[in-house]
Amino acid sequence: MNFKLKKGILKIKNTLLVLIIVAIFTTGALEMIFPGTSRADFMLDNYAYLTNIATFQDNTIISTSSPVNSPQVVKRVKMIITAYSSTPEETDETPFITASGSQVKDGIAANNKYPFGTRIRIPELYGDKIFIIQDRMNSRKGNYHLDIWFPSHSEAENFGSDLTYVEILEN
Repeated sequence: MNFKLKKGILKIKNTLLVLIIVAIFTTGALEMIFPGTSRADFMLDNYAYLTNIATFQDNTIISTSSPVNSPQVVKRVKMIITAYSSTPEETDETPFITASGSQVKDGIAANNKYPFGTRIRIPELYGDKIFIIQDRMNSRKGNYHLDIWFPSHSEAENFGSDLTYVEILEN
């Protein structure tokens, strides 16, 4: 199958998905199909698909593509977000070197589930800023816990913690 045909089929699939989502919302069938799911939860869980739609002439839905430079969201995961800094109390004996061997810097994040180099966004807290998993956390932390690096202990302490969605980006 040639590239243009594959691209056309993918576009049709995306358009059908959008139309199904619109039908679910407009007929009130969401609760019947996904019991206990609110429209807000459904939209949050399907954000990657819903951000690629547009209206045309007030009632027609068409699939749109993301800008070329915009990374695609592979998955959205709810995580506990905390902060750390390069202090001996919070790290090992090499506080400025991450578990992956890189130097700490703005945009470094620690997580135990995703491989080093995984790119993520935390849109509710940081908009389009991209973080990279380059460090690990204490093993007592779960897979759905993310630590963001800050240059000072006071900045990390001021951040506190939050529970929000994290977007896992295509590498």
